[in-house]
Amino acid sequence: MGSNFEFGVVNTSESEAHKFIDLGIAEVQRLEDLLTEFNEASVTCQLNRDAYASEVVVPEEVFELLERSIQLSKLTQGYFDITVGPLKKLYQFKNKTFTLPKKTEVKNQLKKVGYQYISLRSDSQAVRFRRKEMKLSFAAVGKGYAADAVKKKWQELGLQSGYINASGDLTAFGCNHHNEPWRIAISDPDIPANSLLHIPLDNSSIATSGDYEQHLIHEGKRYSHNLNPKTGFPVQGIKSVSVCSPSAELSDALATAVHAMGVDNGLSLINQLPKTHVVIIDTNNQIHFSKDLAYEAVS
Repeated sequence: MGSNFEFGVVNTSESEAHKFIDLGIAEVQRLEDLLTEFNEASVTCQLNRDAYASEVVVPEEVFELLERSIQLSKLTQGYFDITVGPLKKLYQFKNKTFTLPKKTEVKNQLKKVGYQYISLRSDSQAVRFRRKEMKLSFAAVGKGYAADAVKKKWQELGLQSGYINASGDLTAFGCNHHNEPWRIAISDPDIPANSLLHIPLDNSSIATSGDYEQHLIHEGKRYSHNLNPKTGFPVQGIKSVSVCSPSAELSDALATAVHAMGVDNGLSLINQLPKTHVVIIDTNNQIHFSKDLAYEAVS
């Protein structure tokens, strides 16, 4: 998944704790093999190779992940879209000066993009692409899905407290070893080692979409590595988005969508969703909060 995963469990038995951690590692590896874009044997690669020419029957969990991804695309009015892969080929986000692609190049790639051109047939779990050269990528939702999957397995086996940290996207349940709620820090986008806020996680998940690790500079302006699926160009105006919700998968997808939607539209969306909150840091370093978000400022 191109990400580091860290697992933590609270258990009185060290040997039992290691069993849970080994189980978490195995589950993430299984999902990596299933969903990666970089292994020709994966379901994702099979879809990208064959689904335009003919229907491809996929495993139930992949079909259900596709269904939820399409629902999230509809919920976010298309700002979350798992078909943006062709657009990413136009960019290299190395935090350096870069020339934006021509509008004609972007227009040509946009012809290969659009979640609405994925056809799903539930009676047979078959998938078909209705646009030539479409490519799926679960990059914006896969880490969250994997974290939720590990949490589910752990809880089914009786684990009361633990966390999964997928490169800063955190899902946690129960209490830490001090019998206190888990907390996560919201980093300063300009100095990631510094924390601005702490947010408690009570059986919930938080995912951050930020540009401090990957962005580009064009004519003195800073552009995020996140792309707007509607325009094909990189997002501006926001440095960091952190979404907290009951599901890591949902948080992961919504953080990507809000980054592309902008501050006002993003806040409006999140404020309509139950048990879902957001912290947005814009390019002027102003911090915006959704309603009823509990947090602690770092002094």
